[in-house]
Amino acid sequence: MSPQPTPADPASEARRRRAGLAAFLTGAAASLAFFAFFPGLPHVIDWGAITVSLAVGGVARWAWLALLAKQGTRNRSRAGK
Repeated sequence: MSPQPTPADPASEARRRRAGLAAFLTGAAASLAFFAFFPGLPHVIDWGAITVSLAVGGVARWAWLALLAKQGTRNRSRAGK
C-alpha cells in the first residue's frame, strides 16, 4: 500500500481546510435560519430541517472548495506565463 501524497504547501492546505469549514458552517447556519424564520413554515426545527441543513452545508463546502481549486489552477497557469 502506497503512502498518501503530502501537500506541497502545508499553509495552503490549512487555509483550504479553514475555508471548507467556514463554508460548511455558513451554509448550515443559513439553511437553519431559513427553516426557523421564513414566514409560512412551522417555526420548529425538526430532524428533517437538521438533515437538510447538513446537506446544504456539505454542498456549500464542496462548491467553495471547487471554486478555490479552479482559481488556484488559473493562478498557477498565469504564473507560468
